[in-house]
Amino acid sequence: MSTSNSSTILSSTFYRTGYEEFHHWISIPFCLLYLVGIMGNCTILHIVQTDPRLHEPMYYFLPMLSLTDMGMSLPTMITLFRVLWSISKEIQFSICVVQMFFIHTFSFTESSVLLAMTLDRYVAICHPLRYATILTPKLITKIGIAALLRSAITMIPLLAPLDFFPFCHSHILSHSYCLHQNMICLACADTNFNVIYGLVLVTVLWSMDLLGILVSYVFIILSVLRIASHEGRLKALNTCVSHICVVLILYVPMIGLSIIHHFAKYSSPLIHSFMAHI
Repeated sequence: MSTSNSSTILSSTFYRTGYEEFHHWISIPFCLLYLVGIMGNCTILHIVQTDPRLHEPMYYFLPMLSLTDMGMSLPTMITLFRVLWSISKEIQFSICVVQMFFIHTFSFTESSVLLAMTLDRYVAICHPLRYATILTPKLITKIGIAALLRSAITMIPLLAPLDFFPFCHSHILSHSYCLHQNMICLACADTNFNVIYGLVLVTVLWSMDLLGILVSYVFIILSVLRIASHEGRLKALNTCVSHICVVLILYVPMIGLSIIHHFAKYSSPLIHSFMAHI
């Protein structure tokens, strides 16, 4: 009976890890980076709201990007600093699931917003005369809601089965926060559905978004090449540079972390932790 009770208690508590030997050194730059990120996003939200000149379609996507970025990073930040500052390494299962929901939902939502921003650049460059009539505030609002619902609804079948999995072996997470890829590796049950569904979800959603971004940029480049003046071509391309950088910053670490979890399960824990922090 005592063994059973102990198992039940342990199954609801997990322990996060990270760079324990470097916690005091990396906590300061991590803290500064998060503060800069939050202040930057809050500044974007404030400026777009208060400046009437920015009440245009292309600027409505920036608050969406800021909100999804904070929605993905704030749940991570809270538990990350509890580990870095040696406050507590424990996390309850229910909190872990909520954290996973926010992280994965908003990462997919951010991908969708980046696709919407690509379509915005496509319409602005390829169909400038119809830009204001196509991308109305009402349509942009619908795009934002659809992106959030698509990501949130697809997360439910992935996270709901976790409540029925027994975690009878290790309860030590390989990151400072909870990820679905990490959690299912600790379950003592048949996790084939979660593994396959998670892989299909990442492949389908990100592939659709990436394909849409690539196709849009093909049409953008073809349209730019038809511009007669060299200055005009540079001006058109310059409006896309920052967006391309954001796409790379989101996709490269996310895809890299997913690949490591699926195809390099037995690699060094340091690699998993390093990619997760990035």
